[in-house]
Amino acid sequence: MARKEHVSETPATAWLKAHKVAFTEHPYEYLEHGGAQHSAAVLGFDPFTVVKTLVMQDQDAKPLLVLMHGNRKVSTRNLARQIGAKSVEPCKPEVAHRHSGYLVGGTSPFGTRRAMPVYIEASILSLPGIVINGGRRGYLVGIDPQVCVALLGARPVQCALAE
Repeated sequence: MARKEHVSETPATAWLKAHKVAFTEHPYEYLEHGGAQHSAAVLGFDPFTVVKTLVMQDQDAKPLLVLMHGNRKVSTRNLARQIGAKSVEPCKPEVAHRHSGYLVGGTSPFGTRRAMPVYIEASILSLPGIVINGGRRGYLVGIDPQVCVALLGARPVQCALAE
C-alpha cells in the first residue's frame, strides 16, 4: 500500500494551519528551471490550475507578489497600469529571497518574511481549486483560490499573457 508522503512543515504550511485553511499536499521531484509546467506534468494537474508566485518590484523597488497561472506570463506593462505603478519588473532571485524568505522555485505567498501587496490574475478566482507552492522546492499545496483574497487581501488584476 502506497503511503502518502508528508512534507515537513514550512512557514507557508504553518501559516495555513494557523489560519485554519484546509489544504492537500503534493510533493514532487523538483527540476531546476522546470517551473509550474514541470510540476503540473509530473503531478497530473492542468498547468492552468497550478499557480506560480512571482516576486516583483515597482519603479521604487517596492516588492509585490503576483499569482499567475502556471502556463501564462505576466504582462508587466498591464500590471503596472492596473496597480498605478510606472513600471513593474521581476526581482532578481537574491532580492526575491530577501523579501519572501523563500528560494526561487519554492516561493509561497503564505508566511512570507515581510508583508507585501498581493495581486492575483482574476481568472484564477473562478477555478474550484488551485495548487500553489507550499514553501519549498518540489512541494505544492492544494487550496481554494478564495483563500488568497480572504486571507492575503489579494487584489484581482488582468495581466496574463499566453506562455
